[in-house]
Amino acid sequence: MQYHYLIAGILGSWFAFLFLCSFFMMGKKKTHEDLHEEEDVKAKSQKMRAEPGAATVTGDVEAEPQVLIVGAGVAGAALAYTLAKDGRRVHVIERDLTEPDRIVGELLQPGGYLKLQELDLADCVGTIDAQRVHGYALYKDGRHTQLAYPLEKFPSDVAGRGFHNGRFIMKMREKASSHPNVTMEQGTVTSLIEENGIIKGVQYKKKDGLELQAYAPLTIVCDGCFSNLRRSLCTPKVDIPSHFVGLVLEDCNLPFPNHGHVILADPSPILFYPIGSNEVRCLVDVPGQKLPSVASGEMAQYLKSVVAPQVPPEIYPSFVAAIDKGNIKSMPNRSMPAAPQPTPGALLMGDAFNMRHPLTGGGMTVVLSDVVVLRDLLRPISNLNDPRALCRYLESFYTLRKPVASTINTLAGALYKVFCASSDPARKEMRDACFDYLSLGGACSRGPVSLLSGLNPRPTSLVCHFFAVTIYGVGRLMVPFPSPHRMWIGARVISNASGIIFPIIRDEGVRQMFFPATVPAYHRAPPVH
Repeated sequence: MQYHYLIAGILGSWFAFLFLCSFFMMGKKKTHEDLHEEEDVKAKSQKMRAEPGAATVTGDVEAEPQVLIVGAGVAGAALAYTLAKDGRRVHVIERDLTEPDRIVGELLQPGGYLKLQELDLADCVGTIDAQRVHGYALYKDGRHTQLAYPLEKFPSDVAGRGFHNGRFIMKMREKASSHPNVTMEQGTVTSLIEENGIIKGVQYKKKDGLELQAYAPLTIVCDGCFSNLRRSLCTPKVDIPSHFVGLVLEDCNLPFPNHGHVILADPSPILFYPIGSNEVRCLVDVPGQKLPSVASGEMAQYLKSVVAPQVPPEIYPSFVAAIDKGNIKSMPNRSMPAAPQPTPGALLMGDAFNMRHPLTGGGMTVVLSDVVVLRDLLRPISNLNDPRALCRYLESFYTLRKPVASTINTLAGALYKVFCASSDPARKEMRDACFDYLSLGGACSRGPVSLLSGLNPRPTSLVCHFFAVTIYGVGRLMVPFPSPHRMWIGARVISNASGIIFPIIRDEGVRQMFFPATVPAYHRAPPVH
């Protein structure tokens, strides 16, 4: 009987998808790009000028950087090494080159690991005690189900990886700075240098207070979620739905070794996953803008009284011991759709450009995929000194990144809203239906997990599974007979599901997600010099 619900759900999801497409595309006006195809670009050969205090070598064009990167996190370090391998001279300016201490960015999905391999950076997780992750265990109301990554067609080393974020970042920086084409230095970038609408470089300050300028034909800003430069290059719309409270559990025996554990708790999910041989990261999602105070002990009391009773018994002793140890950290969970403002001479990447709720651990997969896309776009370009032509060409980056980025972003936002507890019967029904749908196994678990892992970045597949869950939940309400009350709840389930996913898809861009070939920039060839 459950599979009858599933078949009905899949058919219903296709009808919903077609409605979605027609709804968003109907009456859509042509954009400026539609009306004006790209212009022919003439060759421009000019020598970069070195300014007083610049980090370039005056008069020696071969020593001058071709790309300036702001930030040396996952995006910056990976991009620096990748472009340097392609023969670009790269100058990286990072605010703090000491080891970061963060509670997120510690789970790399298998799709992200494949990108790491493609960038020749997989060895960066080889010596930091990274733990292999093969899937998830999902818990709800005393029940659980195991969800394995679909890795049968991949080499044996392909899996997720859990590790300390700081160790991973330091390995990435070490590999990038070891390349002779990379210059990496510590400094705080305070502003972009703009002339006639073109970004020429950056103004930055050294630790001793000395202010300098650095110039390059292309400046790539990837200075993280706290970026102070993003407003110059995009239209940010940052949402903070919750905070993560982080603990490190020692001597913790996870019920499913080498798996992430997601507890659908009240009021919101709790995560556990290994980050070392004897360490497990715990992230407790706390909804809202205000957190209980750590200093006063209010946070410890909240974790013990509200969260601990919902933790699986195998994890409970280590969880309470970690609370008593007192090393409790927190950070806001930010979500920000990509809203680029194409600017000659500059490009925005990483968390400075696009963020999603970290529930699914997809952030690094998106970033590494973006690095691969940008590398491939820049490879045919030998001369970066025509910023306006390069800017028009690189507009295709925002569409080419969409299959991976939009799938992971949409899934993260939708799953977080579905996984949070609610007193609304319709929201509760959808949460129950999602857990039961994943518990069916086969294509019902394999499909969503392949999306979550970054192995199947297909937005259409995401929409199909999301509405299959919705119709599956509605179908259950109609058994044994469709009473008026059940029909009303079923209608509200569909309404709530639409209210969850449609706004996220709208922010991601329907056209870029589902009809990328209709975007003019998608067809643009490299500028001819």
